[in-house]
Amino acid sequence: MVDCMTATWPEVAAHIARRPLAVLAFGAQEQHGPHLPLSTDTLIAGELARRLAVELDALLLPPVPYGETWNTSGYPGTVTISFATVQALLVDIAHSVQAHGVRALLVVNGHFGNRAPLEQAARQLLSGDPLPVLLLDHPGLAELAGAICSSSPAAPTFYHADEVETSLVAACRPELVHQERAVAEYPTFPATFGAEPIRLDTFCRSGVFGDPRPATAAKGEALYAGLVGNCLSSIEPFLASHGLK
Repeated sequence: MVDCMTATWPEVAAHIARRPLAVLAFGAQEQHGPHLPLSTDTLIAGELARRLAVELDALLLPPVPYGETWNTSGYPGTVTISFATVQALLVDIAHSVQAHGVRALLVVNGHFGNRAPLEQAARQLLSGDPLPVLLLDHPGLAELAGAICSSSPAAPTFYHADEVETSLVAACRPELVHQERAVAEYPTFPATFGAEPIRLDTFCRSGVFGDPRPATAAKGEALYAGLVGNCLSSIEPFLASHGLK
């Protein structure tokens, strides 16, 4: 694995010549309650991307620290960018690494709001000189959380500043978890949530959805291990289909 954050250009060139596969994390800058940093989504996606790059001997690109976070924009510190910007960022980054010989790109997404624009970007990258892109969005997380964590999610598959995310941050950046500030909140979701734009601050005071208090680094390690395995189950046939096994 070569980390572009610390590598020199000759090191990157040599690695691409040997292994033309890159991994890119997309995160966000948004609130995660009073106990987790605003960079939580970037930290989690970046850590998963790093572990995958090690497993696959891939080129690790610097994570994108911003995303489409309109629904949490009512909480100070949250920075949101548009769908079009998220899409353009992936397209531009992909074209840049493709120009230097990368033949496939794995994108680890850490934030729900990025899903739609990243999917559009992946489609766009198949036109012209195509670059295959595999989008990885915490596959199988609901099953892993049900087996590893003790608290219930605030809503099915909805994990935000809860036991799951707190455990994942504790496993990679424990110094950034302020567990003494952790609070549980199970807000009542509006009846039209998901069917119309609704900001989360209008019905959740703390920004926490669930109960982060049972979180541990050990649970986070177990979650990462499961996520890596689930990702590899998709990555291996993807690489094989593009001649990069």
